Amino acid sequence: MTTDIQEQAAAPDENKIIAERRAKLAALREQGIAFPNDFRPEHKAADLHAQYDGKTREELEENPVHVVLAGRMMLKREAGKKAAFATLQDASGPKADGRIQIYATLDLTGEAAMAALHHYDLGDILGVAGTLFKTKTDELTIKVSELRLITKSLRPLPDKFHGLADQETKYRQRYVDLIMNEETRRTFKARTAAISSIRRFMEKNEFMEVETPMLHTIPGGAAAKPFITHHNALDMQMFLRIAPELYLKRLVVGGFDRVFEINRNFRNEGVSIRHNPEFTMMEFYAAYTDYKWLMDFTEAVIRQAAIDAHGTATLTYGGRELDLAKPFHRLTIVEAINKYAPGYTAEQLNDADFIKEELKKFGVKPFATAGLGALQLALFEETAEAQLWEPTYIIDYPVEVSPLARASDTVAGITERFELFMVGREIANGFSELNDAEDQSARFLAQVAAKDAGDEEAMFYDADYIRALEYGMPPAGGCGIGIDRLMMIITDSPNIRDVLLFPHLRREE
Repeated sequence: MTTDIQEQAAAPDENKIIAERRAKLAALREQGIAFPNDFRPEHKAADLHAQYDGKTREELEENPVHVVLAGRMMLKREAGKKAAFATLQDASGPKADGRIQIYATLDLTGEAAMAALHHYDLGDILGVAGTLFKTKTDELTIKVSELRLITKSLRPLPDKFHGLADQETKYRQRYVDLIMNEETRRTFKARTAAISSIRRFMEKNEFMEVETPMLHTIPGGAAAKPFITHHNALDMQMFLRIAPELYLKRLVVGGFDRVFEINRNFRNEGVSIRHNPEFTMMEFYAAYTDYKWLMDFTEAVIRQAAIDAHGTATLTYGGRELDLAKPFHRLTIVEAINKYAPGYTAEQLNDADFIKEELKKFGVKPFATAGLGALQLALFEETAEAQLWEPTYIIDYPVEVSPLARASDTVAGITERFELFMVGREIANGFSELNDAEDQSARFLAQVAAKDAGDEEAMFYDADYIRALEYGMPPAGGCGIGIDRLMMIITDSPNIRDVLLFPHLRREE
């Protein structure tokens, strides 16, 4: 841990370095050559490695390859005034192949360029032109004939041996983290690959991508506490979206049978290694399907995303294998309790008073209005949820905690709903949609009563949504997949902040 004395000593050193770099920039301004914008790179480091790493020195000499490339200088080794090696890093690859070595000499590069290179600092962005060759150690290198400073870096990069070590600094200064850490770049390229995979999969299955409002007059679509804002021109209170569900289902009413949205949601709740107040979900709805179809489809979406982002559906998370290639398990809430917290009798799990007393041992005080189903769910969350390592659907949720889900036609008090868990956390939530306007109205009224009783996450009554259902919505299934949590698993990241480019943090003091 860095001591206060060390920090105080480091600050003047850094300030001195910044001052020196600003002086160099001032000299460039006087020459009228600061921050040029007329250099156009034609090649990328990763492409050059892929195409020419297999060539011999002799082949490159016989068939010279001229390249024009730009990148950030990460290393520099000078051999007096006559020659220098440096390493440039561009955006072409998440691995070391995003870097390439350059070699500048007095004879080929020129006296002025060599003198300038001597004053360039690590972090500067350079443009080079030259030919490829192999060094004695067989490293692909650009022999530089032209060299230009494109952008002067005013702040020093972290120590090359220790990198950016402080985790909070990595989150606050993601730009530095991306420069220094190959693993970080790989994580976010994998995230992009997974989202692209999901989008392709949905379109292949005839889903239409849509956009719905992020500012809502009534928060809905999930049980969550919203962020509240105010629209000045309309002089009205508004809420940041907690879920797009009710708008997406309005589109199903309107005749779009299959819709999806990769969306940003906002929930004014706790922050943890699994929770960020702003997060990404993929939510989709398909007419004439039910929750059983949804489980099969959701499984296929996630499996393909893992393959496209990771290369295989067999993952490792926290040193433990997780196989997404196998069929996902399916258990009811009670079955999961019996499997992962054995010892309760059937009579006990159907006794509301017993479960209330049991929940006290975990420090949980359920709402006074909680029925047996909600109590069973609370007990599941305390005893079994964290143990669900392999992908597992928990199915048949109680009506009272599923205000938008279709009730079972065969079991009273149960809905056709599931939640998908893996590595002990929820990844997706889906159900057969409730398309009975009168039933939905009654469910909303029950939520209003729960809110009046103190449940801040209970839903509001949405009269326009009820009106939409009154026009008639076909039977449908809908599901939301948490992209951030899924990416934590695919990239073996222990903290949700590791898969968010700019996670929310306390204000910097």
